[in-house]
Amino acid sequence: MSTTNTHPERADIQPLPENISSVQPGSGVCYRIEMAWGHWRRWWLRRFRPGYVAKMAELRKGDCDGAPHEILDSRDLKFCRNLCTCHWEPGDDPFGWRDRLPFARWGLAELLLMGAPLLAVTVLVALLPWPWGFSAILPGIPLGLVVYFFRDPPRQIPQDPGLLVSPADGKVVEIIDLDHDEFIGGKAVRISIFLSLFNVHLNRSPIRARVIGLHYSPGEFLNAMNPESAIRNENMWLGLEEETPPHRRLAMRQISGMVARRIVCALRPGEVLARGDKIGMIKLGSRTELILPAGDDLEVMVQLGQRVKAGRTVMAKWPETT
Repeated sequence: MSTTNTHPERADIQPLPENISSVQPGSGVCYRIEMAWGHWRRWWLRRFRPGYVAKMAELRKGDCDGAPHEILDSRDLKFCRNLCTCHWEPGDDPFGWRDRLPFARWGLAELLLMGAPLLAVTVLVALLPWPWGFSAILPGIPLGLVVYFFRDPPRQIPQDPGLLVSPADGKVVEIIDLDHDEFIGGKAVRISIFLSLFNVHLNRSPIRARVIGLHYSPGEFLNAMNPESAIRNENMWLGLEEETPPHRRLAMRQISGMVARRIVCALRPGEVLARGDKIGMIKLGSRTELILPAGDDLEVMVQLGQRVKAGRTVMAKWPETT
């Protein structure tokens, strides 16, 4: 008989806490610049493109209640989609192409603000006569690192039933049994993944699940390899519930690191995620935890020190249910 904690009755959805006022609650310089740009962009659209504003309002679905500013098109939802339910169908969204770029949409502002000046300097220096032009490699290296960091490569998501895929790229640094997890309601297994500066930093859903609740905890910025970082660092906790019976509960934590100080979590309580869906990112080196209900039927498929890929590497497996 299985000893895994199952929950035949669905969990109650928890309201979004007051300290989560954005998908990036830690704010940041690039965030504030982008928010200021959005303010002026909306003014310009209302003043000079009223027909576009009216058309987008007609096509808009859902409710804008809870949004901190007016929602004119999908660009205005980038940092507040977790606060409201409004959206546009893919065919009606003129900016949907941004989701298909090979870069993380939540990092496009940083890519532009940091990458554009570096690109300009690299090109200008490269045009200098030899041998001075060779020094373009100096700004070119940080430019390459910025572009590399915000990359978003495509992932083939395994479709077999019962699989839980990795929520992050990186190295498995901890697999530990927990005597009790309050959300899961019993014994649990915690798998921790360290993300270096060179990993893809997008987080993905490990399984098809419903979002039950989120909790954001401001904190310190210790090195993510330090076990104390899991307790003391800024982090975002996500409570999930398996969408299909037996409705097992699981949790994730996005934990900032010494360099990474910006956690992005774009989820709203109550929404349903598919396995492998992008849920957010941690900007620069960090740590991601996956907490699963322990039991005889849970098979952990990774080992300490193993390199994993978000949405692709199978972390654990449950038997098929009927």
